[in-house]
Amino acid sequence: MQIKVASGDISAFKADAIIVNLFEGVSVPGGGTGAVDDAMAGAITDLIAAGDIRGKLGEMTLIHSMGRIPAPRVVVVGLGKSPEFNVDKVRTLSGDLSRFLRRHRVKDAAVITHGAGVGGLGAEECAAAIAEGTIMGLYRFLRHKKRPEDEFEVASLTLVEHDGAKLAMLERGAERGKIMAEAANFCRDLANEPSNFLTPVEMADRAKALAAETGLQFEVYGPDWMREKGMGGVLGVAAGSVQEPRFIVLRYNGAGDAKPLALVGKGITFDTGGISIKPAANMEEMKGDMSGGASVIAAMGAIARLRPRANVIGIVPATENMPGGSAIKPGDVLNTMSGKTIEVINTDAEGRLILSDGLAYAREQGVTAIVDIATLTGAISVALGNVAMGAMTNNAPLLERVKAAAAAAGEKVWELPMYDEYKDQIKSDVADMKNTGGRGAGSITAAMLLREFVDDTPWVHLDIAGVDNYDRDKGVIVKGASGIPVRTLVNLALQSAEGASSPK
Repeated sequence: MQIKVASGDISAFKADAIIVNLFEGVSVPGGGTGAVDDAMAGAITDLIAAGDIRGKLGEMTLIHSMGRIPAPRVVVVGLGKSPEFNVDKVRTLSGDLSRFLRRHRVKDAAVITHGAGVGGLGAEECAAAIAEGTIMGLYRFLRHKKRPEDEFEVASLTLVEHDGAKLAMLERGAERGKIMAEAANFCRDLANEPSNFLTPVEMADRAKALAAETGLQFEVYGPDWMREKGMGGVLGVAAGSVQEPRFIVLRYNGAGDAKPLALVGKGITFDTGGISIKPAANMEEMKGDMSGGASVIAAMGAIARLRPRANVIGIVPATENMPGGSAIKPGDVLNTMSGKTIEVINTDAEGRLILSDGLAYAREQGVTAIVDIATLTGAISVALGNVAMGAMTNNAPLLERVKAAAAAAGEKVWELPMYDEYKDQIKSDVADMKNTGGRGAGSITAAMLLREFVDDTPWVHLDIAGVDNYDRDKGVIVKGASGIPVRTLVNLALQSAEGASSPK
């Protein structure tokens, strides 16, 4: 959809609907809401007095203008209590509002910039949040579904600002928000795609198309190259599938010879569990086990569009995990690219096997820091539910940067400990380590294995298994793949360009 910015009076703007707002407890609206109220002979004030509009957070009231203003409909959005209002609420409200407009068959809407007036928030960040929330909130995956004849979509949203001095800020914010949201939706498209359509080869092809569109450098490697590199982790997991694995590399160079930040994403395009096969219930959701890899590809596309002064490399080992006749078995030992060996205790703990090679490759590239992203453990959902990503690290300053990037995106991160005692759980009698450490601290022991492949490189592991998929719409979240943590990763790259100090 289109996100536009215009100068003028919202009450005089011609659109299918105009959107104004109200804080809780306000009895006489001001600003743009007041202008619309005046033009409608106090209709909003009357509804406030009657108790029909209270300004509660998320409250949406549709009013027919009856010809008193050019727009036939007015939507009054409740912002809640003023002291509690923030940019993340702008984003969330915009997501909910976008679906409200679609349900009411509003094609073209105009809105004042929530929070940038009496809310005291920055105009640019509010415009970005409105664009993000609107575009992400309207997302639907309908590629394989016959569209109903009466299907309706919102086509455009215009941010109307009476202060001409703010227009440039609004335009910058709206453009950045649009890029962020479209990247998150690109990730959702990949993660929602059925695995018979999104094979490892197809995943690489879509990354290649994105690279061509955005100017990224693209590389893709097959099994022969992986054997030359000694990538026994990826090849071991891939052994049970008829689909060839791919090792995808995307490079953005915006800072000359500076060492890059590496983003490494798990790309299991379908996970049966292998020989340690999963229960049938809900196994169809395992088409999204490549969400980490999808987030890396999508983030790289947005980084290329925003063009920060930073160098970033995106790395995605991609394969299926299938129980074929040549599949790895519990008790097998895999030789990884780093030379370290892993005893396979459970073939359903495959993500850490392919990431071992992805992390080793990142180190070979001489990166300054590594962030890996993976739907790695069910244990993270037990610990954190579907609210926050789990984060584990060997470098506190880097994790603080990731937390700041996530906060700016409205995505939540919670740190789990990496005490040395946890390493005892992945000790093996026959190899350098084993791929599971039992039920206790399952997310942490998985991260302990990954840590073995980064050595002293600053590193953060994000376990997104609890937040990669949702069963209902809420704010920017829609049913299905979430697109988390694409915007966090992009913000991290933008931070690097703004001169954030490298982790020590």
